[in-house]
This record gives sequence, C-alpha cells and structure tokens, in this order.
Amino acid sequence: MPSKKTQIVTIDAQYAGQRIDNYLIARLKGVPKSRIYRIIRKGEVRVNKGRIKPLYHLKPGDQIRIPPIMVNEPKYNVPSQSLQELIEQHILMEDDDLLIINKHSGLAVHGGSTLTHDLMKVVAMLRPQNIFLRLAHRLDKGTSGCVVIAKNLNALRELHILFKTRKIKKTYLALTKGHWEKMHTKVETYMQKNILQSGERRSLVTEEGKTASTEFHVKKRFKIADFVQVVPHTGRTHQIRIHSEYAQHPIAGDSKYGDHEFNRKMKSADLHRLFLHAERLEFNWKNRKINVYSPLNEDLMSVLQQLD
Repeated sequence: MPSKKTQIVTIDAQYAGQRIDNYLIARLKGVPKSRIYRIIRKGEVRVNKGRIKPLYHLKPGDQIRIPPIMVNEPKYNVPSQSLQELIEQHILMEDDDLLIINKHSGLAVHGGSTLTHDLMKVVAMLRPQNIFLRLAHRLDKGTSGCVVIAKNLNALRELHILFKTRKIKKTYLALTKGHWEKMHTKVETYMQKNILQSGERRSLVTEEGKTASTEFHVKKRFKIADFVQVVPHTGRTHQIRIHSEYAQHPIAGDSKYGDHEFNRKMKSADLHRLFLHAERLEFNWKNRKINVYSPLNEDLMSVLQQLD
C-alpha cells in the first residue's frame, strides 16, 4: 500500500521473476501508472540501492526502496457493504493460491476507475492483505458462475499454463433458441476478436482467426428452446455466444449476438439477462483434484420452470 514514509521491502520467492513496474502497480493501489513510471525513471525507486528500469525482473532477496507517496482519494465510489457481503458469501473455494467466486450476472470482473461494480475492486477490499490478486481468466459481465483469481504470481503462471494447454475443464449451462438437430453437437470454427472504435469487443467467425471448439449437449427440450450443457475446448472471446449463433441457436437474452424476437419472447418468461452460467471448473492442482460447482441461479431456474 502507498505510505507517507519510505518503505524497504524484501522480495520473497513468490514474486521472483515479476517485473518491478507490475509489482509496484499491484502494491501501490490507487497510484496512477504514470506516477509509478515517473518515480522509477527518476531513481526514487531503488533495488539493492541501485537504479533500475521498469522492465527489471525481481529476484529473491532483492530489497526495494519505495519512496513516500501521497494518494488522492479515488474518484469512484467505494463498493457497498451489501455488495462486499454478497461476494464474500459466494466464495466457492479459497486457499493460499486460489480464490474461486460464483460471480453474479451484471457484475464486471474488471473495469475502469469509474466503475463501482467491479469484482476485482471488491475482492481487493475483502482481502487487503493480498497485494497480488489477478484474474486467471475472464467471464463476460452478463455471465454468472465460476471465476478463478490467483493470489500470487506463481499461481497465476501455473493457471495460465493449465488454461493454455487445455487442462482446465470448464462447463457452462445455457438456454438456446430452437431445437438442436442432434443431442450432442461439436462446433469448430476459426474466430477473431475485433475491438471497435467505441472500445466494444466483438468476435466473429473468419478463416483468418484462431481455432475455436465447443461442444453442446442438450439436457432438456422446451417448446421454443433447448437447455444445454456447454463445454468449450478453447477460450476465445465470446466463444460460446458466437458458436451458438453460428449454429443458428443463439443464447437467450444475448443482446449482442442473439435473436431479437427470441429475446422478446423470453422476457415474457421473466428472463432479463444473458442465460449463460459457468457451472463447473475441474483441474489438477498440487497433487489434488479441484472440482468446483456453482448451481444454476434462482432467476434462471425460475425461467426454466415457467417454460415447463
């Protein structure tokens, strides 16, 4: 945390290999990045009594001198006590390395400084003793369910390897338009992420993109929709939503890739959000099996009951 006094910090093994700029950004919460880079450049930050560059990689035993830093009050509102309590109640699993939370729909996992409702801001307030808290993957704002947060650099690196090598199995639940021809369908395409001038992220199917693979299993059929279990084998931006739309079975409540008329009909069943839920995460971690389950939210269960 920022301090009015000079701090001398000794680096332990968990931060070895991290860049000094990223370490300071995480430690000095609320300090603008431009200011952090300025104190490094001017030599106010020293490692082992010597000047360093922002790209310097920390080593075990390094001693960092951090100068006194005054921080202005943040411009965003502090997350409410009720939101903090809600997140605390929805922690599915926690140890020294991992924090897995059942995120509710409508809560962004990460956002700009003006956002009050931001999962990482709330987690930082709930765990002030953890100066290193990083998302291991992303979950769309409208999607509910399991989100993994790393509590140290080594855990983050290991999680990234597991995700990259597809050794973390993710299972989702969704409600999709119409009836799938088969009870089990595998969709494989190439996908590319685009960022529009407005800053909005959108993805599209194109041969110029990267491979994307998703499996859909029909669990229950309704008159105008199928309730499906979804297993993505890759992690492209908006992959499940794109593949559902590509297969002509868009997800209910999807305002970006969905079907307007279908969404209108689903509102009559009291669906007012994206019907996509990250139900389960399974992976091996330090000689033990992690199997975290997040049941379908009550609002989505209510929609299914009305469709019966």
